[in-house]
Amino acid sequence: MALLPRLLSCTGHRLSRQIFTLPDLSSLSPFSGQDGADPPPQTYHERKIFPYTQKQLYELVADATSYPRFLPFCTGARVLEKHSEQPGRNTMDVELTVGFMSFEESYVSKVTCRPYESVEAVAASATPMFKTLNTIWRFQPASALSPHPTARFSATPHQPHVPHVATAEATSQGDTRPTLVTLDLSFAFANPVHAAVSATFFGQVSKMMVQAFEERCLDIYGPGKA
Repeated sequence: MALLPRLLSCTGHRLSRQIFTLPDLSSLSPFSGQDGADPPPQTYHERKIFPYTQKQLYELVADATSYPRFLPFCTGARVLEKHSEQPGRNTMDVELTVGFMSFEESYVSKVTCRPYESVEAVAASATPMFKTLNTIWRFQPASALSPHPTARFSATPHQPHVPHVATAEATSQGDTRPTLVTLDLSFAFANPVHAAVSATFFGQVSKMMVQAFEERCLDIYGPGKA
């Protein structure tokens, strides 16, 4: 019986070591703000003129199931639910899977589409990888004489841009002028480990998205004519 107290003491010591958890080191992370507070989301802004119509570009981004074909790090997408259409706005819940290096997570985004104007995706609050993740694509008519055409599709020196006058038929099918595409991306990782691992390449993700979108346009529409 004298061994029982010693056994209980030894067992308790082992249990205390087994249930011991590592301290929260997020306050020591270089990605934390002052006093260990969460840093503000990282934001990126890109803009580029594409030789396609607003309708063409909008339809590519509004097709959420095609995201894995051209968006960096997106490995899966499926529409969970489409909500009743409202005047000038369509919404749907989309499950997206993102993966980079050895990490892969799925989350739900609410995608709001305003025909031919914008597509906005906002991640749900329960996202395991991201604390916040907001993406918005905007499409605006651009002048045919814009000094900033896309590098890949710019006119040759012997074929300068000529202002396009929309006919009644063209207007009824959508503006045929080139389109200014703007991309605003904002995100914050929920886990400082994800933030540290991704820091080397996630800062370029907005540029990668625009480049991948440009290549998708080429695959679907060919060289632009707008």
